[in-house]
Amino acid sequence: MQQIQIKRTIIYSISLLILSLILISCVTPSFLGGPEITRDPLRFTKAINAFKAADSVAMPAPNSVLFVGSSSVRGWKTLAEDIPEIDVINRGFGGSHMTDLIYYMDDIVFPYNPNAIVVYEGDNDIAAGLSPSNFFKDYMIFINRTLEKWPELPIFFISIKPSLDRIEHMEKMAEANALVKAHMEQHDNLYYIDVFNAMLGEDGKPLPDIFIKDGLHMNAKGYAIWTQEVKKELGIE
Repeated sequence: MQQIQIKRTIIYSISLLILSLILISCVTPSFLGGPEITRDPLRFTKAINAFKAADSVAMPAPNSVLFVGSSSVRGWKTLAEDIPEIDVINRGFGGSHMTDLIYYMDDIVFPYNPNAIVVYEGDNDIAAGLSPSNFFKDYMIFINRTLEKWPELPIFFISIKPSLDRIEHMEKMAEANALVKAHMEQHDNLYYIDVFNAMLGEDGKPLPDIFIKDGLHMNAKGYAIWTQEVKKELGIE
C-alpha cells in the first residue's frame, strides 16, 4: 500500500513538472522580447495630445487630404512640399498599429473635414506577430467606422512596405496587402496604393539605398517613390 502511494506521489510530481515546463514555454517569448500583438494605445497619449493642442491653436483647413498611420507617415516631413498640389494634414504617430489608429479616430480623424484619407498601417502589426487575416479585420473596422461617418469619402491605403530590417516578414506583409487590395478593388471610393513592388529591386529584395541606417525607415529616395505612387493614385501626377 505504501509503495502504491509512493508511485502515485512520483507520478503526480512528474505531471506537475511537465505542466510547469509547458507553461514556461508558453510565456517565455514575451519575457525574451517575443511578439506582442496587443499593446496599450495609451502609450501614444503624449503624441495625440500634441495634435489636439495644435488643433486648438489652428484647425487644419477643411477639404484637405488627411494622412494617418505609423512612423512612415510621421517621418514624412516633406509631405506638404512633395505634394504641393493639395492641402495635407499629417497625423502619423510612430510605432502605431491599426488598432491604435482606430482607438484615436475621434481625436485625429473625425475632428477634421477631409476630402480624402490616406492611411498607412500594418508594418508594425505584422512585425509584432499579427496574422494577415487579423490585420485585415482591423483594417475593416477602420474602413467601416470611417464610411459610417462619410459614406462617399475616398480612402487610400498605402500598401505595407518592404524593408531591409523586416525581410523575414515580407511574405506575410504581401499577403495582408493582397487581402486589402482585393477588398478595395470591389468599391468605387476605396483605393490601393502599391508602394510594395515599387520599393523592390530586380532581385525581389528591398532597394538598399532608400532607407536610413536602421534599414526600416526611409530616406529622401524612399519618400520619392512614395510621392510618385501616391500622386499617381490621387490623380495629381
